Amino acid sequence: LWDGTLWDAEPGQPTRFTLVLQHPGALRKMFWPLTELTMGEAYIYDDFDIEGEIEAVFPVADYLAGQHRGAIRSLFDACHLLKLPSRHNTCVGRRAAHLSGKRHSIERDRRAVTYHYDVSNAFYMLWLDRRMVYSCAYFTAPDDDLDTAQERKLDYICRKLRLHPGQRLLDIGCGWGGLVIYAVQHYGVEAVGITLSRQQAELANERIHKAGLSDRCRVELCDYRQVDEPEGYDKLVSVGMFEHVGESLLPEYFRRAWHLLRPGGVFLNHGIACSAPE
Repeated sequence: LWDGTLWDAEPGQPTRFTLVLQHPGALRKMFWPLTELTMGEAYIYDDFDIEGEIEAVFPVADYLAGQHRGAIRSLFDACHLLKLPSRHNTCVGRRAAHLSGKRHSIERDRRAVTYHYDVSNAFYMLWLDRRMVYSCAYFTAPDDDLDTAQERKLDYICRKLRLHPGQRLLDIGCGWGGLVIYAVQHYGVEAVGITLSRQQAELANERIHKAGLSDRCRVELCDYRQVDEPEGYDKLVSVGMFEHVGESLLPEYFRRAWHLLRPGGVFLNHGIACSAPE
């Protein structure tokens, strides 16, 4: 605890990690309000810390998130949490974006993406792979480096899409263009990527130009709701963008994707593949 008090695990049980509560209101910050983001943000803002195996925390978090409390129990827990001190963090750097307007409107989503990504490409270059792929990588051995793991992931996606020379590919939420460039270079397709980040689009198109691929590949500053090419693509892909669409817009998201696919086309969405009718 913040005063140095230590609550030990059960005697004889191995300690895989220690949860460090940094101040008296740490639990309030971790669990109030009761959303899926609260605990993650409390960690980001240093309301609590983890010493030891950070991976061992996830089953605990999953257990807590999966608890189905009744209305009375939830009210009881909320009353206890709200009795704890409220602390406003004095963290260095930017806090969460303050957005206005209709939730998941094109303009609001654009402002959210701009706030998150347009902080300079140099920042993301510090810790991403050389292609700047901003999603999970595919490691097959402990000594794989990040570049190798990300290239393996890109090839895995292309194979699942069953790409062939001459096909047209659309990458929804393409980031810095790593996948579209790889698909053109290694599978002979024509590719278009879309993003709401101006800095992503500018760097992606700069890399496309340097690679001599401008006649077969481009990245556009565009929302998926603004793409209007009925049956214009053989394959669609979206990696790590699906969760940002918004639950209420998922039917519209898939309807638009279906609209863009040619008969027999394939849509690979965050690990889920579906085929358009012949």
